[in-house]
Amino acid sequence: MDPNNEYRLTTWLAQQEDQHKIALYQCDLTFSLWTQRCIRQADCILIVGLGFKPPTLGQVEKEVQRLAIRTQKELVLLHREDGPRPSNTVAWLNMRSWISWHHHIKCFKRTFSRKSLYRIYELYGKVCRSEPNIHSDFSRLARWLTGKSVGLVLGGGGARGAAHIGMIKAIQEAGIPIDMVGGVSIGAFMGALWCQEKNITTVTQKAREWAQKMNQWWRQILDLTYPATSMFSGRGFNKTIHAAFNDTFIEDLWLPYFTITTDITASSMRIHSHGSLWRYVRASMSLSGYMPPLCDPTDGHLLLDGGYTNNLPADVMRSLGANHILAIDVGSVDDQDLTNYGDDLSGWWVMWKRWNPFTSAVKVPSLPDIQSRLAYVSCVRQLEEVKNSDYCEYIRPPIDQYKTLQFGSFNEIKDVGYNHGKTYFEGQMRAGRLPLFHYHMPPEGARVHQAHPSCYTFTDLAQMVCKVPRTFEDETSSSSSDYDEDYDGQGYASEPSAGILERDENKLRHSRRTCGSLSLSDNEMESDFDTAMMDGPIPPLTKAEYCYSGSLDNT
Repeated sequence: MDPNNEYRLTTWLAQQEDQHKIALYQCDLTFSLWTQRCIRQADCILIVGLGFKPPTLGQVEKEVQRLAIRTQKELVLLHREDGPRPSNTVAWLNMRSWISWHHHIKCFKRTFSRKSLYRIYELYGKVCRSEPNIHSDFSRLARWLTGKSVGLVLGGGGARGAAHIGMIKAIQEAGIPIDMVGGVSIGAFMGALWCQEKNITTVTQKAREWAQKMNQWWRQILDLTYPATSMFSGRGFNKTIHAAFNDTFIEDLWLPYFTITTDITASSMRIHSHGSLWRYVRASMSLSGYMPPLCDPTDGHLLLDGGYTNNLPADVMRSLGANHILAIDVGSVDDQDLTNYGDDLSGWWVMWKRWNPFTSAVKVPSLPDIQSRLAYVSCVRQLEEVKNSDYCEYIRPPIDQYKTLQFGSFNEIKDVGYNHGKTYFEGQMRAGRLPLFHYHMPPEGARVHQAHPSCYTFTDLAQMVCKVPRTFEDETSSSSSDYDEDYDGQGYASEPSAGILERDENKLRHSRRTCGSLSLSDNEMESDFDTAMMDGPIPPLTKAEYCYSGSLDNT
C-alpha cells in the first residue's frame, strides 16, 4: 500500500478504536498483509475451529503464535445444533498450549452453509431479523468479549442442594442467562449437570435419580469399611457420580465450569477447571470421616470437600471474569444460642441435665460439633465476606428445616428453591436490579450507515484493500445442497475480499473485484465510501480490541 493510503487506513482504524470500546477485526484464511495488520492491532485473538473435526494446527496459527506472544488467545469451537456433545477438547488445547480460554458454540445448520457470502448476507439482512436469543451460545460469547458475563455459584449443603435445581429453573424463567458456573460439594454436582446438559428437564431427572440412590441405605451398608480413614470406602459413591457424568472432561462441558476442593496435603484451597469431571466433583463432595480423600490423578494430593475452605466461591467466579454473579447458599446454619456454663464443664452435669426431665435443657456443643465448627472456620469467614460484598447477589432459599442427608425430600426441596427464586427475581425485576440484556432490532428498511467515511464498516474497508486475486463468478449461483454436511473445505470465516458494493442506476448491486489491490486511489476510496450502504444493524462494540482468525486447516 502506498504511504498515502497506508496513512488513511491507519487513521481510519484509529478512529474506529476511539469511537468504540471494541474493534473486531476479521482476518483472511491466509497470512496476508491484512491478517498481519489484524494481529498487530489485536489485544485478543479468537481462533475459530470446527469442534467435530480433528484438531489440526493451521499455518496461520503458527504465525500468530510467533508474532503475538503477549496477546491473549482464545479458542472458539463450533458444533452442530443437532450434533453430539463436545469431545476431544483436550486434544485441541494440548496442541495449543498458548490458549488462555476456550468456548463451545452450538450453531444453526445454516452456519455451515456453502452458499455464497452475498446470499448469506442477504439472508441475515432480510430474513433473519428476529430478536436474538440471550440464552444462545453466540450471545454468551458476546457477553464474554464485552465483559458482561453472568456467573452462577452454587454452594454446598448436602440434600438441601436440590434447591439449586429449582433456582436454576427460576433463573431461566426470569430471562437471566447463565454464562459460567462454579460449585462446591452438592453445588459442584448440580452445576456440572447443568453445564453438561443445559436442559432443566434432563438435569432434574438425573439429579432426582442420583438423590434416590443416595436415599437407599442398603448401598451405604454395602460400602461400610473398617474406619481407618473413613466409615465408607467410597466405591459405591464413586459409581453414582460416574454414572451421571461417565468419562467426561471439564473441558468438554458446554459452559465454563470450576469446582473447589480442599487440599489437605498442601493445606490449601484448589480450583479445578480442567480434568476428569466425575473425580473432581466427587472430591468436592467428600466429607471428612464419611468418605476417604480422593487422590488427585495429576499430583497425588489428597482432596476433600471444598466447603471446608470456601463453601460459596463467589470471589473465585469474580476473578475468572464474571461481571454479574448469582450466589446460591444452601449450607447449614450453626446454632449460636449456646449455654454459658462458666469456666469449667462437667460431662456428668451435662448428662444429668439432658436426662432429667425436671431440669432446664442446656445447649452445649458435643465433641463432633466442635471439630466440625473448627473445620468450617475459614469457610464461615469467607461466607460473611460474600454476604457483605457488592459484586454478587447473595440468595438463600428457606431450607433450614431440611437435614444434610434428607435426600428423600428432593422434590419438596426443589420446589422450595423454585418458589423462592421465582418470588425473588420477580421482586428484583420490579426494582430494576436484574442483569437483563436487551437487543433492539431496527425497523424494516432502516439504514444504519450514512454515506460518510466515518460510518463505513471495517469489513467494507477490508474488502477493498485485501489483495486476493479472484475470478468473476455469478453470485446468484449456489451449490447443489444448501447445507452440505460432509463439506470438508476450509473455513468458517468470511473473506474480507469477497466483494464490494457499487452503484448502478441508483441501485446497489454486488460485484467482485477480479483483481484486488492494496493501493487504491483517493477517488476510488472516496467513491467506495460514498456508495456503501448496509441493510442490517451493527451493534455497538465495547471494552477492548479483538481479532477473529478463522485460519485453521480444518475450519
